[in-house]
Amino acid sequence: MLQDRINELREERHAIVLAHNYQIGEVQDIADYKGDSLGLSQKAAESDADVIVFCGVDFMAESAAILCPDKTVLLPELSAKCPMAAMITAESLCAEKEKHPGAVVVCYVNTTADVKAESDICCTSSNAIKVVNSLEEDEIIFVPDKNLALYVAAYTDKKIIPWEGYCPSHHFILKSEVLSVKARRPEAEILVHPECGPEVIEIADKALSTDGMIQYAKKSKAEEFIIGTETGILYRLRKENPDKRFYPASDHAICPGMKVNTLDKIVSALENMEHKIIIPEGVRVRAKQALDRMLGVGRGD
Repeated sequence: MLQDRINELREERHAIVLAHNYQIGEVQDIADYKGDSLGLSQKAAESDADVIVFCGVDFMAESAAILCPDKTVLLPELSAKCPMAAMITAESLCAEKEKHPGAVVVCYVNTTADVKAESDICCTSSNAIKVVNSLEEDEIIFVPDKNLALYVAAYTDKKIIPWEGYCPSHHFILKSEVLSVKARRPEAEILVHPECGPEVIEIADKALSTDGMIQYAKKSKAEEFIIGTETGILYRLRKENPDKRFYPASDHAICPGMKVNTLDKIVSALENMEHKIIIPEGVRVRAKQALDRMLGVGRGD
């Protein structure tokens, strides 16, 4: 069986398998750790493993490589891309910085290593507000998610200059869809991701990161939840809370890049030691500074 082969290779390579909350169920089940992108990268850095198999999308594996220069980081499938991360480049960010010379750049972790290297500090969806408010500067270039930028802007007096990027899986969750589910499940709490549009966040009970949703669902006395994020998280929510019910806010909230990692590709990655994430040292060091500065502020959950 593929699971048995992965276990053999995991021991042989002294490897760990990390799975993002949006991965398919069988990949989550075989993983050593499940979580959000930054939390998984931190697990990679804390581990004594030699090899990190990162089942997520490209920028996540890059973040692990940034924090773990002494480890081999593998992305099982090269087509595991984040469309939002692709909406900004280091060159386009530098051009934006020239327009606002007094501004500081806050970049969402959903960015490439090159973009992180051109940023002053990173943030996650859970600590974005805390990061922005920790800065002395009053003008913030916030990249690349416009929806997250607008969410943060509602909780700060600073001037937020948003980039026109977005996550398709979240941006196209419609208010009408959420209200339709709510009409059928009136007792359900609505939990949405801050990458959703403002009109969706406005009708939600809570706007939370993926790990924030996991923790909130465990602690909440509610028995039903409408989940406004990528549908892969439903597998973990249902598995860890068998006495509660979870409904997708939209059946279309699916990230294709998150679904390409499979058990056979994990086997191939470990057998062939592919695909290795290589980041030029100069870029890695500068990107790590942005991540380290964020870690100094704290997670924010």
